[in-house]
Amino acid sequence: MGMDIAVAGEHVKDATSFHFPFGYHVELPLLDFGTLRLGALDLPVLGHIPAVEIPLRLQLTKFMVLELIVAVLMVLIFVPLAWRLRGGRPPRGRFVTFFDVILCYIRDQVARPAIGKHEADRYLPFLWNLFFFILFCNLMGLLPWAGSPTGTLSVTGALAVLTFAMVVGAGIQEHGLAGYVKSLVPHMELKGVLGIILKLMLWVIEFAGLCIKHAVLAVRLMANMFAGHLVLAVILSFIAAVANFWLILWFGVTIASVAGQIALMMLELFVAFLQAYIFTFLAALFIGMSIHAH
Repeated sequence: MGMDIAVAGEHVKDATSFHFPFGYHVELPLLDFGTLRLGALDLPVLGHIPAVEIPLRLQLTKFMVLELIVAVLMVLIFVPLAWRLRGGRPPRGRFVTFFDVILCYIRDQVARPAIGKHEADRYLPFLWNLFFFILFCNLMGLLPWAGSPTGTLSVTGALAVLTFAMVVGAGIQEHGLAGYVKSLVPHMELKGVLGIILKLMLWVIEFAGLCIKHAVLAVRLMANMFAGHLVLAVILSFIAAVANFWLILWFGVTIASVAGQIALMMLELFVAFLQAYIFTFLAALFIGMSIHAH
């Protein structure tokens, strides 16, 4: 409640520490693995290259810890769930049924229509992990004093790079390296030098479009999560902004801010599921486009 407007964005930023109520502060450690020393070299063309020392250090951040928590949660949930559902046994209980419904929906309504009934099952483990990792990271942002790792481009960019690798790998596995490279260009009855030039230009455009589509995946997810949590933080900071004014004004702003927070939290809960679904759906669509060439 004491958040200042100037620091309203701290909730959606990565940090090297956790800030809890009542001034409780937890600094995350800097892991020092020593120094990697590369000796001097004498090369015929480049000449003498002096020795270089590279420090091997890793600073743990808040989002790294939250991602690790998400990974542990996924293991704790889905490993026992897989054991319970193995052998075709029907799901029992609300908890198991809830996740079973989502898994079946992604398989039947996302993966198979986008990729193909026979090919989709090969990529289901990736799509399932992608959906629930993004979903759990999104939901982390709804916890006080936590934050959403998917609100930063470094996390969404890494997810987009993994998706890009899966899309290209699926195309190469289906068509071979040369076949996949050729499949990026639609078939055209063009011969001679003009045909070569046009096909090369189209290939560059298609490959650039492939990269841009995956870059948009990262930016879309990051922008939606960042903007939503920033709005939540700013609305909450209104309470602190009027703390030194009349009591009746502070009371009215507090009620309005809390009511707005509750309404937006419900919206953010919906957005958390929606953005995980959109990312997973587009990933499945791109995989299907890679497998089923022009």
